[in-house]
Amino acid sequence: MRIAIMGAAGKAGALIAREALSRGHDITGFGRSAKPGVDVVKDALDLTAEDLADVDVVVDALGFFNPENLDLHTTAALHLADLLAGADARLLIVGGAGSLYVDAERTTPLLETSDFPDAFVPLARAQAAQLAASRERTDAAWTFISPAADFQADGEREGGYVLAGDLLETGADGTSRISYADYAIAVVDEAERAEHVGEWISVHAA
Repeated sequence: MRIAIMGAAGKAGALIAREALSRGHDITGFGRSAKPGVDVVKDALDLTAEDLADVDVVVDALGFFNPENLDLHTTAALHLADLLAGADARLLIVGGAGSLYVDAERTTPLLETSDFPDAFVPLARAQAAQLAASRERTDAAWTFISPAADFQADGEREGGYVLAGDLLETGADGTSRISYADYAIAVVDEAERAEHVGEWISVHAA
């Protein structure tokens, strides 16, 4: 497959690219500056449909962390959706865990619980807005993939994951965790299988 990765130089993007390359896929990395793994230096908001004309899957692994640009999570995802609207190519969005519900009634997201770190609330709300905006799109083949609550950048690659939905789930040890490397496996699996188009899914360690 031909996979375009936005934010290919970031921690998540780089591991997704590595996982896809290990399976023989053709990867094009996009980034805002020239770095290892970046084939095309271009701001995501400056991309055109022509830039993505030959790809099968676009992975939005863009990260915005400064308070003044958190809204770019939504802006960039919607721009990519615009570019892919009506096309066969799919959009996979690297989401956050803060939106996952902690109750069966689906009234309380993780980010509104007392245990959620205050420092991460603005980012979680921005990613929740990104999710809400994506779910409104019926013209683009998107999938929003949330990681577990403890998203471990340097965590060990265990080689698998448990697929879940919009509820926060835990593994056998009672924790909600997943490494970036195992999350990358889930992203590339979805790229290959296209089993959750137009859905919000989550993944965690077994």
